[in-house]
Amino acid sequence: MVVDDEPAVAKVIKAMTEPLGCDVLIFTDSREAAKCVASEKFDGIFVDGRMPHLDGFELTETIRASPLNAQVPVVMLTGYDDIHTMRKGFRAGINFFLGKPFTPDRVLRLFRAMYGTILREKRRCARLPFRATAHWRSGLRSAKAVTVDISEGGMLMETPEALELGERVDVEFNLPSTPQKLKVEATVVRGGWRAAVKFTHMDSMDLEAIQRYISGALVI
Repeated sequence: MVVDDEPAVAKVIKAMTEPLGCDVLIFTDSREAAKCVASEKFDGIFVDGRMPHLDGFELTETIRASPLNAQVPVVMLTGYDDIHTMRKGFRAGINFFLGKPFTPDRVLRLFRAMYGTILREKRRCARLPFRATAHWRSGLRSAKAVTVDISEGGMLMETPEALELGERVDVEFNLPSTPQKLKVEATVVRGGWRAAVKFTHMDSMDLEAIQRYISGALVI
């Protein structure tokens, strides 16, 4: 997303980033952009520092308050590079600054700097189709389930015995190309025979295995 009340500036950013594989949505009204971040997930957001209605600082605070985009990388487009502006921006939640006027080379270098942040955010939010056998145990109950999808923070699985909302379960499963069985502790966040669980604890090797699996499937 690019938010700038000057359409020409927004179009320049769009023209520079689309060849890098980005799909760009432009807003010239920061109020409309604020509505959009409440309902749609973005991989990165460019905001102009000085705009009518909501300026770049206020819009960034709105973005940081949005459940969908609270951790998305935000770039401020600004003609000011003084310490006061940067401190104010960092307090609002700005990650990067791009000074005006900007060049394709500077945008490319910025995009490379943002890449790791974008990938981590995509990985955190991604839910990938994932079919595998999983075994869960809760107290004296246990069953074999079939997973439907997986994310860094949890999974959806189909189980012959319904799970209860809030129930704590231990889950074991294998990832493709990962020899060791992963063992995680989880809490049921959607009960029933098609249950969603949120991972609450796993060792670092298991977390890294999930991150590698998800990262390998993401293309940005």
